[in-house]
Amino acid sequence: MSTTSPASPASPMEGLRFAFGTLTVLPVAVRRWDRTAARLGMLTAPLVGLVVGGCAAAAGLLLLVLGAAPPLAAVASVAVPAVLTRGLHLDGLADTADGLGSGKPAEDALRIMKRSDIGPFGVVTLLFAVLAQLAALAQAYGDSWARGALAAVVSATAARLALTAAARAGVPAARPEGLGAAVAGVVPTGGAVAAGVVVVGAAGAIGALFGAYDVVRTGLAVVVAVGVAELLLRHCVRRFGGVTGDVFGALAETAATAVLVVLALGAPLGGP
Repeated sequence: MSTTSPASPASPMEGLRFAFGTLTVLPVAVRRWDRTAARLGMLTAPLVGLVVGGCAAAAGLLLLVLGAAPPLAAVASVAVPAVLTRGLHLDGLADTADGLGSGKPAEDALRIMKRSDIGPFGVVTLLFAVLAQLAALAQAYGDSWARGALAAVVSATAARLALTAAARAGVPAARPEGLGAAVAGVVPTGGAVAAGVVVVGAAGAIGALFGAYDVVRTGLAVVVAVGVAELLLRHCVRRFGGVTGDVFGALAETAATAVLVVLALGAPLGGP
């Protein structure tokens, strides 16, 4: 815990440390844990996704170079983000599904989500999400190594953009403690919108490497992903009274899956 006054401005480096230290297992020391650092950290969360996605793409490409088939490259690209997050996003997806599926009042649902076991709703949701990611990435790598790498990077970045949007002002925390409480409402709405514009623009620019059609398709995939995550966020706020760390994990996995599905649905028959 930093001794820096919470009211004092946080430097960009402190924000990056917060982002990488809380959203990955990378050996980054979080020297400051307050809402000012959290604000910068959540604003820069898409940069964490860019790094995670780059590592996922590198793992997939390495296997392709070694002679593996696209499905195995897809497994690597799904496994790397799970490893780099200690599986917390996947765990959050499962716990959130159990909480929502329980049909119980908010307080009881939150207790279900805190339990260490995974119920039937969580298992089924986790299964379908991972299978969808694997199938979409295998299709992308089957089209070309470049499209597979693009899908891995864009999906991971959009997943963290969903976290930035969920941490915006006006979104309450469901509990007074935990990561959800630490980051809930810290991002100004204008900052969240600006981050979204940057990520969508960057995704479209990368898609331009494949042609004009992919500019729209890749940018649209990010927009759809954030939109789907927003629907889930609003439902969770209604059901639980706010966000938790589990909800943030569920939003990230939902956005990542949505990007991959959109890219798969709009994929050309062949690619560079």
